[in-house]
Amino acid sequence: MAGALRFRSAEYWLIRAFDAVTVFCGIVILILSVKRLVRSLVSVFVPSSRDTELVDLLYQRKQLSRGPKIVAVGGGTGLSVLLSGLKEYSSNITAIVTVADDGGSSGRLRQQFDILPPGDIRNCLVALADAPALMRDLFQFRFDKSSELSGHSFGNLFITAMTRVTGDFEKAIKETSKVLALRGQVIPSTLTNVVLAAEYQDGSITVGEDKIPKARMPIREVRLRPDNPQATPEALRAIEEAQLIILGPGSLYTSIIPNLLIKEITSAIVASEAVKIYVCNVMTQPGETDNYRLSDHVKTLVRHSHPGILNYCVVNTGEIPAQILRRYTQMNAFPVINDRENVHKMGYRVIEDEIALAESLIRHDTSRLSRLIIDTIEE
Repeated sequence: MAGALRFRSAEYWLIRAFDAVTVFCGIVILILSVKRLVRSLVSVFVPSSRDTELVDLLYQRKQLSRGPKIVAVGGGTGLSVLLSGLKEYSSNITAIVTVADDGGSSGRLRQQFDILPPGDIRNCLVALADAPALMRDLFQFRFDKSSELSGHSFGNLFITAMTRVTGDFEKAIKETSKVLALRGQVIPSTLTNVVLAAEYQDGSITVGEDKIPKARMPIREVRLRPDNPQATPEALRAIEEAQLIILGPGSLYTSIIPNLLIKEITSAIVASEAVKIYVCNVMTQPGETDNYRLSDHVKTLVRHSHPGILNYCVVNTGEIPAQILRRYTQMNAFPVINDRENVHKMGYRVIEDEIALAESLIRHDTSRLSRLIIDTIEE
């Protein structure tokens, strides 16, 4: 009885919070509309004291609008790290994001409100945002454990509330993109409510993206349920128009491959004449890519999609500081071995550079990685 009351109390406060965020969404849209009107009127009657800054901003936006048409496919934090660097070279960026996530805040919201998971979408929206830092920080703000909203980020709640306001998840993303003034667009790979399942080498099966790495067993393959959902039309259009298509970085089995299990997306990428680059993770991932070399990542990617899915592989060759490496070793994570000869035999080129940023966590250096990728297509 006490447990039921606690559940109802938590549900009550969560619904109250969503009502508040829904009202906030409406207020934000109203404020933005008024703000645009005021700016228009002021620009007509009052000369600006910041003409130089305005000219520089307009020039920057014009230059970015001339940048290459880029499609980045993936999910999780890896994709968002890449996007934050790419937006300095182009505003013609489309992030195609997996919607198979069912853990944490996204999983709870997905179950309770019957929506697609907002977490990976939120990370990509914030990464491409041209809004002030305070707005980006607001969307990434996560409520602490002492709150009824424990574990939820404000951005997840905002997207969920916007979905209720607009009645459509895809439209909610577009409206949120306006609030954050995106340099590009973020599109879910499918609007179907999909679930990811993994079959391990011993024949056992686990259902649920969040559970798959926790089994800590070698994965044979992953698949979507339902099988082969329909791709988002805008995702296919972006792939068709792309000059550059990037896969990753991110979790191989749970962030990148789920998008490629949608046959329309894989077929569109294979048919594209764009430069296709796979960005390999710096470290192996426990429960997913234990003991994987670069060639193992590529073989897995191709096995789940098509040999024509990529032309290049990007791999880190920089050294990781010993003290940080020791901490990762304790978690059974190791630098990915660059066995370039095996990748060359498969018919792919390997791009090598020092692109790791090793601070408290090991991740890609977004500036160096983005510059390396842009240089590749400009060769």
